[in-house]
Amino acid sequence: MHWTPLPKGSFTGIDWAKSGATIGFDPYLIWAEADNFAGYGLNKPPKWLPLLIELAPGVSVAQFKAAASPKWIHVPPVYTSPAAPTGLRYCTALVRPAFFKHIRVGGSLHALVQRFELGLSADYQEDDPHAPVAPSTSVAQTLLKGKVVGLIDGGLAFANANFLRNGKARTQYFWRQDEQGAGKAPAGLGYGHEFTAADINQAIQKNTFGGLVDETGVYDQVKMGMELNKSVNHGTHVLDIACGPRTVLAQIAGAPPSLDAPPTWALAGDDASSCDIVAVQLDWDTVVDTSGGSMNVHIMDGLMYILSKCASNAKVAVNLSWGTLAGPHDGSSVLEAAMDQLITLKGGALQIVLPVSNNYQSRTHANQTLSKGEHLTLHWRGQPGDLTQNFLELWLPQGAQGIEVQITPPGQSSLPSLAWGQSGTWNTSGGKPLCALIYPKSVATGANGTCALIAVAPTFGFAKSVATAPSGVWEVKITNTQAGKVTVDAYIERDDQIIGVQTGARQSHFEDEWYDTSGNPGSYVDHPDNPSPIRRSGNFNSIATGAKTVSVGGIRVAGPMWAKYSPRKPDPDASRPERPGVVKVPAVQAYSDENPALLGLKAAGTRSGGVVRLIGTSDAAPQVTRKIFNAL
Repeated sequence: MHWTPLPKGSFTGIDWAKSGATIGFDPYLIWAEADNFAGYGLNKPPKWLPLLIELAPGVSVAQFKAAASPKWIHVPPVYTSPAAPTGLRYCTALVRPAFFKHIRVGGSLHALVQRFELGLSADYQEDDPHAPVAPSTSVAQTLLKGKVVGLIDGGLAFANANFLRNGKARTQYFWRQDEQGAGKAPAGLGYGHEFTAADINQAIQKNTFGGLVDETGVYDQVKMGMELNKSVNHGTHVLDIACGPRTVLAQIAGAPPSLDAPPTWALAGDDASSCDIVAVQLDWDTVVDTSGGSMNVHIMDGLMYILSKCASNAKVAVNLSWGTLAGPHDGSSVLEAAMDQLITLKGGALQIVLPVSNNYQSRTHANQTLSKGEHLTLHWRGQPGDLTQNFLELWLPQGAQGIEVQITPPGQSSLPSLAWGQSGTWNTSGGKPLCALIYPKSVATGANGTCALIAVAPTFGFAKSVATAPSGVWEVKITNTQAGKVTVDAYIERDDQIIGVQTGARQSHFEDEWYDTSGNPGSYVDHPDNPSPIRRSGNFNSIATGAKTVSVGGIRVAGPMWAKYSPRKPDPDASRPERPGVVKVPAVQAYSDENPALLGLKAAGTRSGGVVRLIGTSDAAPQVTRKIFNAL
């Protein structure tokens, strides 16, 4: 058993095996090149790589674009448009290999780029970003004034009666980020398909018979029939809670007043129930890839799209009921930093609300503080029949240079320990990686300390060409060889399936003999005297830990306060040592269950008049979005 040195990048041209080559890069970019982009369904380098970029302090997006060539970089025009707040230091970009030459010492971009994250989705489309982009409508678009609800989600049924006002669309602008479909690409972004309220109204009028709207016909006309031909869609449900005709409390008979709002908040007829909407339907590959491989780029573009449709003095409340599990959890990921800056630059005119996750019981987080000579062995269960890759991130604080990591694959002998700054892959006899440990001295995915990424190939594949890793328990031994104490957080990335879609993803988890899975009273929270390193506290949406965004936990209308799946406050595990700045508790809370037996909340189904029940903090977040919007 041995590690193979990392290869030379087929896209970046970087020899990742050279000393110091991995410093400051996104470890997922390194892994993508190590397995030849197999995890993205490509098995070859793409023509362009999508990135989310943070520029150096004082550098504008316009300066960045001026220092680059359109031959090897494309920044969507919206980032240099009037919609972009003055001082914005974040943008998305499509880059060619030459970009990586120009960020080197002496290159034209070296002093301008602070860091960047990969935003590649599965089945990535390699369209030329410089192809002419036709405007989405021949009529000049009017910027929205006053108050606006923004939504970024998937499965948005904009023709549902709950989102109409006197029979006309409340959705003034709708951007579907997928490449396939009707409508033209918004000029400021250059991809996907945009519909205005006029487009939606025209489709509704054309499919109205005897005073009744054939919603199936509407969606077929705009080529969205496939994703909206289901009784329930996440985005539709969430949007109804955020700005439908009735609030959650109005739909639940006998519900008490909100914990932090007057009883009148529950009544129909609030500002949100008739407001203008700007909606973004995430790229389908982004939606089904719950590990969030391309989420950062598409969410950032979605936020800029919403702002581009609103006047500079408009007040916007954006609901983003989406997220992942792995990451620094201290607000320092590039996307979180970008959202924080957008909120700051908009000076109170923008609020972004996110759920805290539904993974409190998922066994995807471990935490331990190690003194010199101590070690922690994690048992990471990889599921059989998993068609997707799995990821485990080990986050270390600043100065933790003496941590060594050793991996033992299921049924195999141990691979050699790797120290700070060392990386490698464990390959098949044919040279395809089954596992990688990528351990840079610093990473782009967080600003504090570093992350050791463990990436594992799928455990099953239908094609003979797919390299499959063994399922079972992977042992990850973490040893502190330096003086003093070091607190380590281990986060398993999300790898589940969304509603109604079979992707073959199967969530991995940690196991040990002390973690309480009995289901007895008191077993659903952490207890300080329990020696298990697997901690419920810390299972938290990794894009909801920013300083300016609002994170929302889930509580019950009746019965014990907190939903079992939601992070909570006060933190039952608050006495446990943590890395500096880690966020584990929600900023606020709202209902997500009716009671311990009746989980979830009712809201709109895909078709008008339909009511469905969904479970999770995705239901709690839009209630807070609604409250914030009404108070703007």
